[in-house]
Amino acid sequence: MSPEVDGHGALGDRLGELVGSRHPVSAVAVVSPEGTSIASRGTDLDSDFEIGSVSKVITGLLYRDAIDRGEVTPGSTLGQLLPLGATPAAHITLHALSIHSSGLPRLPKSAHPLRRTVQLWRHGSNPYGESLTELIEQAAGVELGTPRPRYSNFGFELLGHAIARAAGTTYAELLRERITEPLGLDHTYAPLTPGDLRPGALAGRSNHGKTQEPWTGEAIAPAGGIRSTIGDMARLTEALLDGSAPGVSALDPVAAFGMGGQIGAAWITVQATRASITWHNGGTGGFRSWMGVNRAAGTGVVILSATSVSVDRHGFRMLTDPSARSLIS
Repeated sequence: MSPEVDGHGALGDRLGELVGSRHPVSAVAVVSPEGTSIASRGTDLDSDFEIGSVSKVITGLLYRDAIDRGEVTPGSTLGQLLPLGATPAAHITLHALSIHSSGLPRLPKSAHPLRRTVQLWRHGSNPYGESLTELIEQAAGVELGTPRPRYSNFGFELLGHAIARAAGTTYAELLRERITEPLGLDHTYAPLTPGDLRPGALAGRSNHGKTQEPWTGEAIAPAGGIRSTIGDMARLTEALLDGSAPGVSALDPVAAFGMGGQIGAAWITVQATRASITWHNGGTGGFRSWMGVNRAAGTGVVILSATSVSVDRHGFRMLTDPSARSLIS
Protein backbone atom coordinates (compact mmCIF):
# COMPACT_ATOMS: atom_id res chain seq x y z
CA MET A 1 0.00 0.00 0.00
CA SER A 2 1.46 3.37 -0.99
CA PRO A 3 1.01 5.86 1.85
CA GLU A 4 0.10 9.50 1.55
CA VAL A 5 3.16 11.23 2.94
CA ASP A 6 3.80 14.77 4.06
CA GLY A 7 6.92 15.86 5.89
CA HIS A 8 6.26 19.53 6.50
CA GLY A 9 3.06 20.54 4.69
CA ALA A 10 -0.64 20.20 5.44
CA LEU A 11 -0.50 16.86 7.22
CA GLY A 12 2.44 18.03 9.30
CA ASP A 13 0.53 21.14 10.29
CA ARG A 14 -2.44 19.03 11.32
CA LEU A 15 -0.13 16.81 13.36
CA GLY A 16 0.83 19.94 15.28
CA GLU A 17 -2.85 20.64 15.93
CA LEU A 18 -3.28 17.15 17.30
CA VAL A 19 -0.26 16.72 19.60
CA GLY A 20 0.34 20.36 20.53
CA SER A 21 3.43 22.40 21.32
CA ARG A 22 4.97 19.88 23.74
CA HIS A 23 5.88 17.58 20.84
CA PRO A 24 7.82 19.78 18.41
CA VAL A 25 9.60 16.77 16.87
CA SER A 26 7.06 14.06 16.19
CA ALA A 27 5.50 11.82 13.57
CA VAL A 28 2.22 9.98 13.10
CA ALA A 29 0.84 7.18 10.95
CA VAL A 30 -2.84 6.45 10.34
CA VAL A 31 -3.75 3.13 8.69
CA SER A 32 -7.28 2.31 7.54
CA PRO A 33 -9.01 0.29 4.82
CA GLU A 34 -8.97 3.48 2.72
CA GLY A 35 -5.18 3.78 2.86
CA THR A 36 -2.24 4.93 4.94
CA SER A 37 -1.14 8.46 5.80
CA ILE A 38 2.10 9.46 7.49
CA ALA A 39 3.30 12.87 8.58
CA SER A 40 6.17 14.37 10.50
CA ARG A 41 6.74 17.62 12.33
CA GLY A 42 10.11 19.19 13.04
CA THR A 43 12.04 16.43 11.26
CA ASP A 44 12.15 14.37 8.09
CA LEU A 45 10.09 11.25 7.51
CA ASP A 46 13.21 9.08 7.43
CA SER A 47 14.37 10.14 10.91
CA ASP A 48 14.38 7.30 13.40
CA PHE A 49 13.02 7.48 16.93
CA GLU A 50 13.55 5.31 19.98
CA ILE A 51 10.28 3.37 20.28
CA GLY A 52 10.94 2.29 23.89
CA SER A 53 8.65 -0.44 25.14
CA VAL A 54 6.88 -0.77 21.81
CA SER A 55 9.96 -2.97 21.32
CA LYS A 56 8.21 -5.48 23.59
CA VAL A 57 5.35 -6.05 21.19
CA ILE A 58 7.85 -6.73 18.41
CA THR A 59 9.49 -9.25 20.73
CA GLY A 60 6.02 -10.69 21.28
CA LEU A 61 5.71 -11.22 17.53
CA LEU A 62 9.11 -12.94 17.46
CA TYR A 63 8.11 -15.18 20.38
CA ARG A 64 4.88 -16.32 18.74
CA ASP A 65 6.72 -16.80 15.44
CA ALA A 66 9.29 -19.01 17.21
CA ILE A 67 6.40 -21.14 18.51
CA ASP A 68 4.94 -21.36 15.00
CA ARG A 69 8.34 -22.54 13.75
CA GLY A 70 8.56 -25.23 16.44
CA GLU A 71 11.71 -23.73 17.98
CA VAL A 72 10.14 -23.20 21.40
CA THR A 73 6.88 -23.89 23.20
CA PRO A 74 5.03 -21.74 25.74
CA GLY A 75 6.32 -24.17 28.37
CA SER A 76 9.97 -23.83 27.38
CA THR A 77 12.01 -22.47 30.29
CA LEU A 78 14.78 -19.92 30.50
CA GLY A 79 17.09 -22.61 31.84
CA GLN A 80 16.65 -24.65 28.68
CA LEU A 81 17.81 -21.73 26.54
CA LEU A 82 20.16 -19.60 28.66
CA PRO A 83 23.01 -20.71 30.97
CA LEU A 84 21.23 -20.18 34.29
CA GLY A 85 22.08 -23.45 36.02
CA ALA A 86 19.80 -24.41 38.89
CA THR A 87 18.83 -20.83 39.77
CA PRO A 88 15.18 -19.91 40.41
CA ALA A 89 15.00 -17.94 37.14
CA ALA A 90 15.88 -21.06 35.17
CA HIS A 91 12.39 -22.48 35.83
CA ILE A 92 10.48 -19.49 34.42
CA THR A 93 8.49 -20.34 31.30
CA LEU A 94 8.47 -18.23 28.16
CA HIS A 95 4.68 -17.99 28.44
CA ALA A 96 4.94 -16.43 31.89
CA LEU A 97 7.47 -13.92 30.59
CA SER A 98 5.30 -13.03 27.60
CA ILE A 99 2.33 -12.05 29.80
CA HIS A 100 4.36 -10.33 32.54
CA SER A 101 3.49 -12.99 35.14
CA SER A 102 6.89 -14.55 35.85
CA GLY A 103 7.55 -13.25 39.35
CA LEU A 104 10.49 -11.22 38.07
CA PRO A 105 10.80 -7.61 39.23
CA ARG A 106 10.66 -4.70 36.82
CA LEU A 107 14.45 -4.56 37.17
CA PRO A 108 16.75 -6.64 39.42
CA LYS A 109 18.23 -5.11 42.56
CA SER A 110 21.71 -5.87 41.23
CA ALA A 111 21.06 -3.36 38.43
CA HIS A 112 20.79 -0.59 41.08
CA PRO A 113 17.66 0.90 39.51
CA LEU A 114 17.40 3.83 41.94
CA ARG A 115 20.96 4.95 41.27
CA ARG A 116 20.41 4.67 37.54
CA THR A 117 17.19 6.66 37.76
CA VAL A 118 18.97 9.46 39.61
CA GLN A 119 21.70 9.52 36.94
CA LEU A 120 19.03 9.68 34.26
CA TRP A 121 17.29 12.61 35.97
CA ARG A 122 20.49 14.52 36.63
CA HIS A 123 22.55 13.83 33.54
CA GLY A 124 20.28 12.24 30.95
CA SER A 125 22.38 9.08 31.14
CA ASN A 126 21.42 5.81 29.50
CA PRO A 127 20.25 3.57 32.39
CA TYR A 128 20.56 0.44 30.24
CA GLY A 129 23.85 -0.65 28.76
CA GLU A 130 24.39 -4.22 29.89
CA SER A 131 25.74 -6.93 27.68
CA LEU A 132 23.92 -10.25 27.40
CA THR A 133 26.53 -11.80 29.70
CA GLU A 134 25.79 -9.20 32.36
CA LEU A 135 22.04 -9.71 31.92
CA ILE A 136 22.40 -13.46 32.49
CA GLU A 137 24.49 -12.82 35.61
CA GLN A 138 21.70 -10.59 36.94
CA ALA A 139 19.13 -13.26 36.20
CA ALA A 140 21.15 -15.93 37.97
CA GLY A 141 21.07 -13.92 41.19
CA VAL A 142 17.56 -12.51 41.06
CA GLU A 143 14.92 -13.21 43.72
CA LEU A 144 11.51 -14.17 42.37
CA GLY A 145 8.26 -12.84 43.69
CA THR A 146 4.80 -14.35 43.49
CA PRO A 147 3.88 -15.15 39.87
CA ARG A 148 1.22 -12.53 39.18
CA PRO A 149 0.69 -9.77 36.61
CA ARG A 150 3.65 -7.45 37.14
CA TYR A 151 5.19 -5.44 34.32
CA SER A 152 8.84 -6.40 33.89
CA ASN A 153 11.41 -4.89 31.54
CA PHE A 154 13.83 -7.49 32.86
CA GLY A 155 11.50 -10.31 31.87
CA PHE A 156 11.20 -9.13 28.29
CA GLU A 157 14.93 -8.69 27.97
CA LEU A 158 15.32 -12.34 28.92
CA LEU A 159 12.46 -13.49 26.69
CA GLY A 160 13.95 -11.86 23.60
CA HIS A 161 17.42 -13.26 24.15
CA ALA A 162 16.06 -16.71 24.97
CA ILE A 163 14.16 -17.03 21.69
CA ALA A 164 17.21 -15.71 19.82
CA ARG A 165 19.31 -18.46 21.43
CA ALA A 166 16.69 -21.01 20.37
CA ALA A 167 17.18 -19.83 16.80
CA GLY A 168 20.97 -19.91 17.11
CA THR A 169 21.46 -16.19 16.61
CA THR A 170 21.47 -12.82 18.39
CA TYR A 171 18.40 -10.76 19.09
CA ALA A 172 19.46 -8.00 16.69
CA GLU A 173 19.90 -10.56 13.91
CA LEU A 174 16.62 -12.30 14.76
CA LEU A 175 14.85 -8.96 14.47
CA ARG A 176 16.43 -8.36 11.08
CA GLU A 177 15.88 -11.85 9.67
CA ARG A 178 12.29 -12.39 10.79
CA ILE A 179 10.68 -8.96 11.05
CA THR A 180 12.49 -6.13 9.33
CA GLU A 181 13.69 -7.83 6.13
CA PRO A 182 10.47 -9.80 5.40
CA LEU A 183 8.29 -6.73 5.98
CA GLY A 184 10.63 -4.24 4.29
CA LEU A 185 11.33 -2.24 7.45
CA ASP A 186 14.64 -0.88 6.23
CA HIS A 187 15.17 1.60 9.06
CA THR A 188 14.15 -0.51 12.07
CA TYR A 189 17.05 -1.85 14.12
CA ALA A 190 18.46 -2.49 17.59
CA PRO A 191 21.74 -0.51 18.04
CA LEU A 192 24.24 -1.96 20.51
CA THR A 193 26.19 1.29 20.97
CA PRO A 194 25.74 4.97 20.04
CA GLY A 195 28.17 4.31 17.20
CA ASP A 196 25.60 2.00 15.61
CA LEU A 197 23.01 4.76 15.19
CA ARG A 198 21.91 5.64 11.67
CA PRO A 199 22.64 9.13 10.27
CA GLY A 200 18.90 9.83 10.60
CA ALA A 201 18.78 8.98 14.30
CA LEU A 202 17.15 11.70 16.37
CA ALA A 203 18.37 12.90 19.75
CA GLY A 204 15.64 12.77 22.37
CA ARG A 205 14.86 15.41 24.96
CA SER A 206 13.37 15.34 28.44
CA ASN A 207 10.14 17.16 29.20
CA HIS A 208 12.35 20.09 30.28
CA GLY A 209 14.15 20.15 26.94
CA LYS A 210 17.43 18.55 28.05
CA THR A 211 19.15 16.31 25.51
CA GLN A 212 19.26 12.66 26.61
CA GLU A 213 21.77 9.95 25.84
CA PRO A 214 20.52 7.30 23.41
CA TRP A 215 19.26 4.10 25.03
CA THR A 216 21.47 1.54 23.35
CA GLY A 217 22.71 -1.82 24.57
CA GLU A 218 22.65 -5.52 23.84
CA ALA A 219 20.56 -6.51 26.84
CA ILE A 220 17.82 -3.87 26.54
CA ALA A 221 17.07 -4.46 22.85
CA PRO A 222 14.05 -6.83 23.22
CA ALA A 223 12.40 -4.71 25.91
CA GLY A 224 13.14 -1.14 24.85
CA GLY A 225 16.12 -0.78 22.55
CA ILE A 226 14.62 -0.76 19.04
CA ARG A 227 14.61 2.37 16.86
CA SER A 228 12.34 2.95 13.87
CA THR A 229 10.91 5.52 11.46
CA ILE A 230 7.27 6.42 11.06
CA GLY A 231 7.18 4.84 7.60
CA ASP A 232 8.44 1.53 8.96
CA MET A 233 5.96 1.62 11.82
CA ALA A 234 3.15 2.29 9.34
CA ARG A 235 4.19 -0.76 7.30
CA LEU A 236 4.31 -2.88 10.45
CA THR A 237 0.81 -1.71 11.38
CA GLU A 238 -0.46 -2.66 7.92
CA ALA A 239 1.05 -6.13 8.34
CA LEU A 240 -0.60 -6.55 11.74
CA LEU A 241 -3.97 -5.64 10.30
CA ASP A 242 -3.75 -7.79 7.16
CA GLY A 243 -2.31 -10.75 9.12
CA SER A 244 0.97 -10.93 7.21
CA ALA A 245 3.18 -10.03 10.19
CA PRO A 246 5.16 -12.99 11.56
CA GLY A 247 3.75 -14.15 14.89
CA VAL A 248 0.60 -12.05 14.56
CA SER A 249 -1.19 -14.29 17.09
CA ALA A 250 0.79 -12.32 19.70
CA LEU A 251 -2.07 -9.81 19.57
CA ASP A 252 -4.63 -12.40 20.71
CA PRO A 253 -5.46 -11.97 24.42
CA VAL A 254 -4.72 -14.99 26.61
CA ALA A 255 -4.84 -13.65 30.18
CA ALA A 256 -6.27 -10.85 32.32
CA PHE A 257 -4.02 -7.84 32.80
CA GLY A 258 -4.65 -4.61 34.66
CA MET A 259 -8.05 -3.05 35.32
CA GLY A 260 -10.32 -4.79 32.84
CA GLY A 261 -7.58 -5.37 30.28
CA GLN A 262 -6.22 -8.53 28.71
CA ILE A 263 -2.77 -9.39 27.44
CA GLY A 264 -1.39 -11.48 24.59
CA ALA A 265 2.37 -11.64 24.06
CA ALA A 266 3.01 -8.12 25.39
CA TRP A 267 0.07 -6.67 23.45
CA ILE A 268 -2.65 -5.25 25.73
CA THR A 269 -6.31 -5.25 24.71
CA VAL A 270 -8.88 -2.94 26.29
CA GLN A 271 -12.42 -1.82 25.57
CA ALA A 272 -12.61 1.86 24.66
CA THR A 273 -15.82 3.60 23.54
CA ARG A 274 -17.37 0.34 22.32
CA ALA A 275 -14.22 -0.61 20.39
CA SER A 276 -11.64 -3.25 21.23
CA ILE A 277 -8.19 -1.62 21.10
CA THR A 278 -4.96 -3.63 21.10
CA TRP A 279 -2.02 -1.43 21.96
CA HIS A 280 1.27 -0.67 23.70
CA ASN A 281 3.18 2.46 24.54
CA GLY A 282 6.85 3.23 25.01
CA GLY A 283 9.03 5.69 26.83
CA THR A 284 12.77 6.32 27.15
CA GLY A 285 14.68 9.26 28.58
CA GLY A 286 13.98 11.39 25.53
CA PHE A 287 11.20 9.70 23.53
CA ARG A 288 7.58 8.59 23.76
CA SER A 289 5.66 6.27 21.46
CA TRP A 290 2.19 4.76 21.08
CA MET A 291 0.96 2.04 18.74
CA GLY A 292 -2.55 0.67 18.59
CA VAL A 293 -4.95 -1.18 16.29
CA ASN A 294 -8.68 -1.73 16.08
CA ARG A 295 -8.56 -5.10 14.38
CA ALA A 296 -12.30 -5.29 13.77
CA ALA A 297 -12.33 -1.94 11.94
CA GLY A 298 -8.98 -2.47 10.20
CA THR A 299 -7.55 0.75 11.57
CA GLY A 300 -4.30 1.57 13.34
CA VAL A 301 -2.39 4.56 14.68
CA VAL A 302 1.25 5.14 15.57
CA ILE A 303 2.64 8.28 17.23
CA LEU A 304 6.36 8.87 17.79
CA SER A 305 7.78 11.84 19.68
CA ALA A 306 11.36 12.93 20.38
CA THR A 307 10.45 14.22 23.81
CA SER A 308 9.56 12.41 27.03
CA VAL A 309 6.00 13.79 27.29
CA SER A 310 3.35 11.07 26.99
CA VAL A 311 1.41 10.65 23.73
CA ASP A 312 -0.97 7.98 25.07
CA ARG A 313 -4.11 10.10 25.14
CA HIS A 314 -3.44 11.35 21.61
CA GLY A 315 -3.07 7.78 20.36
CA PHE A 316 -6.26 6.55 21.99
CA ARG A 317 -8.15 9.62 20.80
CA MET A 318 -7.04 9.17 17.20
CA LEU A 319 -7.91 5.48 17.14
CA THR A 320 -11.33 5.83 18.79
CA ASP A 321 -12.51 9.22 17.49
CA PRO A 322 -12.90 9.44 13.70
CA SER A 323 -12.91 13.24 13.85
CA ALA A 324 -9.47 13.24 15.48
CA ARG A 325 -8.16 10.61 13.07
CA SER A 326 -9.32 12.73 10.14
CA LEU A 327 -6.91 15.47 11.20
CA ILE A 328 -4.21 13.34 9.61
CA SER A 329 -5.97 10.97 7.24
